[in-house]
Amino acid sequence: MSAVLDLACDLIARPSVTPDDAGCQQLLATRLQAAGFQCEHLRLGEVDNLWATHGSGGPVLVLLGHTDVVPTGPVADWASDPFVPTVRDGVLYGRGAADMKGSVAAFVVAAEQFVAAHPEHPGTLAVLLTSDEEGDAIDGVRHVARLFAERGERIDWCITGEPSSTARLGDLLRVGRRGSLSARLLVQGVQGHVAYPDKARNPIHQAAPALAELTARRWDEGFESFPPTSLQVSNVHAGTGANNVIPGQLQVDFNLRYNPHWNADKLETEIAALLDRHGLEYTVKWHRSGEPFHTPEGTLRRVAREVLGEFAGAPPEESTGGGTSDARFIAPLGAQCIEVGPVNASIHQVDENVRVDDLEQLPALYQRLIERLLA
Repeated sequence: MSAVLDLACDLIARPSVTPDDAGCQQLLATRLQAAGFQCEHLRLGEVDNLWATHGSGGPVLVLLGHTDVVPTGPVADWASDPFVPTVRDGVLYGRGAADMKGSVAAFVVAAEQFVAAHPEHPGTLAVLLTSDEEGDAIDGVRHVARLFAERGERIDWCITGEPSSTARLGDLLRVGRRGSLSARLLVQGVQGHVAYPDKARNPIHQAAPALAELTARRWDEGFESFPPTSLQVSNVHAGTGANNVIPGQLQVDFNLRYNPHWNADKLETEIAALLDRHGLEYTVKWHRSGEPFHTPEGTLRRVAREVLGEFAGAPPEESTGGGTSDARFIAPLGAQCIEVGPVNASIHQVDENVRVDDLEQLPALYQRLIERLLA
C-alpha cells in the first residue's frame, strides 16, 4: 500500500462527521512535526483547527483542507461500511475519500517529501486544516482568518484541496468562487376567513409581485469567468393547513450566488429597496456565507496551469463555478487562491469514492506545485 493510500485509509476510518475531528488532526500533526513542521492546535468552540508551518518569511504558501465529512445517511445503503475504507476494482470507497481526506493525505505526504528534499527552502510552507467546513463554518477557517488578521499573519498563495476535477485528474483549475448570501423573508399579513377578505390581509397575495420581480431580475451579465448572479427561492411556507383560512404570515427562503460585481451590503440594500417599493410589512434575516473571490492572472495561476496541464495532458479549464469553499475566508487576507483536487463525481453521495491511481498521483501533483512556487 502506498504512503498516501495508507494515510487516506487511516483518515477515512475515523468517523469525523462535522464538526467532530475524531483525532484526524492529531494524527496528521504528529507526522508533520516529525517532518520538522511547527504545529499549533487552535480549538475554537467545538471545532479543531491545525496550523502547521515549515520555514520562515515570505512567500507563504498554504495548503488548505478539512478533516470533517458530511453524515453518511443510512449505512445499509452503502455497498460497504462508509468508515471502513475499502478498495474495489482500483477504487477507494469511504466517506471523505474524495471530499476531502484523500487530498488532505496527499497534502501531508507532499509536504513531507518537499521538506525532505528542500530542508532550507525559501519562504514558508504551511498546512491549515479545520473540522468545520461541512458544517456551520463559524469556528473553522472563518474564525482562524480573523485570528490571522489580528496577528498580522501573511499568506501569499493558497491551494485548497477541494475535489475540483470533472472527468480526469487536473482537468479543471478553480480560480475563484461566487459569493453566497441567504435570506429568510417574513411577510406579515392579517389572518382571517377566506369568505371575508376585507377583514384580513393575505401576505401571499401582497408578496407575489415582489417575488416575481426578484426572481425575474437579471442582476448582471457575469464577471470575467464568473457566470451571472443568480437568485433562487428554496422554500415557501404559509397557512394553517386549512383551505378556508387566509394566513397571517408568509415565510420565503432564498439564496443569491453572486460574482464580484456585487457584495453582500449592496445586495441587501438593493433587495430591501425592492421590498419597500412593494409596500410590504416584512423582516429579513440575512446569512452571509462568504464574499466572492477571484485570483487574477499571475504566478499562482500560471504555475498551476502548467502543472495541471502536465498531469492531465491538456491545459485545464479555468473555472469559478461550484458552491463555496474555505478559500473565501483566506482570500480577504490578501492571498491568491486556487482549488486543485480529485474528481468530484461522488462527493456527498452514497459510496463516495476516489480512483486509487488518481489518489496516488496527487502527492506528486501537489509537490510539483510547491516546488515551482517555493524551491
